[in-house]
Amino acid sequence: MTGFWHAPANDVARRRFDVRVAGRRLRAEWLEPAGADPAAPPLVFLHEGLGSIDQWTGRGVCVPAALARATGRRALAYDRLGFGGSDPLPAARAPDYLYREAGDTLPEVLDRCGIDRAVPVGHSDGASIALLFAAACPQRAAAVVSMAAHVIVEPVTLDGIRRARAAYHAPGSRLRASLHRYHGAKTDWMFANWADVWLSPPFAAFDMRAELPRIACPVLALQGARDEYGSPEQVALIAAGVSGRCEPWILPDCRHVPHFQATEAVLDRIAGFVAGTAGPPHAAGGTGAA
Repeated sequence: MTGFWHAPANDVARRRFDVRVAGRRLRAEWLEPAGADPAAPPLVFLHEGLGSIDQWTGRGVCVPAALARATGRRALAYDRLGFGGSDPLPAARAPDYLYREAGDTLPEVLDRCGIDRAVPVGHSDGASIALLFAAACPQRAAAVVSMAAHVIVEPVTLDGIRRARAAYHAPGSRLRASLHRYHGAKTDWMFANWADVWLSPPFAAFDMRAELPRIACPVLALQGARDEYGSPEQVALIAAGVSGRCEPWILPDCRHVPHFQATEAVLDRIAGFVAGTAGPPHAAGGTGAA
């Protein structure tokens, strides 16, 4: 599958547009592979805490386009408020922002885009949002792909964020310069509203475990064994907590970004999971468990 995942997805049509949610403008992108089944629940990509639509592309792979082509499904990606091409945050985030994204913003984005049921594919913050969405709106989640979700706040999580904050504020910071390419003038405010919220005393109480039993759809929960922002306990909590079927998967020698650090194995596993659990198979180019 190596050649398949890294081949240009020229047969996937891509359209950027804006959607207004709660009076704010969000940048979004539809991706539609040739022959896509319009009745199949689309994939909806939810980026990480410092991410954006464009940051789903790296190391020669556009993850949404590759998975849209492999599954034969339409895909939607969007920049959350304060990120990428979306409007800046009007005020500092509250500690419950992940719940608000899952219960308020994401359902409205789906409504605006004409999506009834979806397969949320989330990374890090986006994975936590995907799980919380499936708990809050179980009738709208056909399945969930969770990559490096945070269910609870761990010491390793806070240590990783402190290191990232130090790197961001270091003279000549490469991290800041890299993020500025995607977030422009919003970068400093965006970063502060990630690091400062997570490191604030109120956020220490963040705990999704009570929400997990309401998740009845199939879940693929994966994480790198060497994730610098969370331990394998996060996946164990998901597997033990959801009421539906869960496929837990810890990837050896992988850190916090499995879709780029173990691309072939991860995308193959996701495509096979979607084909087997979120409707009839629509695989192109072959899928299957890694």
